[in-house]
Amino acid sequence: MRTDALAGTLAEARAVLLDFDGPVCDVFAGLPASKVARELAQLVGTRDEGLGAKAAATDDPIEVLRIVHEADSALGQEVERALTAAEVRAVALAGKPTSGSVDMLAATREVGKPVAVVSNNSAECVREFLALHELSDYVMDIVGRPTEQPHLMKPNPHPLIQAAELLHVDVTACTLIGDSVTDIQAAHAAGATVIGYANKLHKAEAFAELRANAITDDMRSISDALLADQSY
Repeated sequence: MRTDALAGTLAEARAVLLDFDGPVCDVFAGLPASKVARELAQLVGTRDEGLGAKAAATDDPIEVLRIVHEADSALGQEVERALTAAEVRAVALAGKPTSGSVDMLAATREVGKPVAVVSNNSAECVREFLALHELSDYVMDIVGRPTEQPHLMKPNPHPLIQAAELLHVDVTACTLIGDSVTDIQAAHAAGATVIGYANKLHKAEAFAELRANAITDDMRSISDALLADQSY
């Protein structure tokens, strides 16, 4: 991790856009994503056997939604409702926030940088988790999965642009903190800077190849960098 890159990226940002699953919460820690994906695929199979078999080929619930919605938008809406309900159940079982994330949120408040969560998970599950852990006051806005429009999920830049508008900040003056390739891609497409949270060993290399502005494996390093900038 290059601390100078991290500090420089944060110093230039007027606002922070924050991915949810990873940087804030391990959404499916208590209710495995693979189990949710199977449940969704089974639901699809009761309506369309062939599409259900195609959906069963992935263990990613959000990918199930993409597959089904592309093939049958009405059935996709049913899957989305089921996925949202599963996510709300999941965050209640997910355990504590990601290590260092609460410190990071507190630091953004201290230095006066507003935060919006930008997630491919439902806004409902984000609100549920933040309320459960008394973190709601740290987040000004939540942009969750675009209802009935999965094509607008990250890596599409649309959610980042929407979040920036809600914060009344140009998206190019925001930095996104995310833990996936799609986060890096969405930030680049929006013209925002991006900090890759490499919570698994292989991610740092992928983020570097995609030219993330900074990379860290510890959310606490973000709060340290934010507060260090204030000390000068």
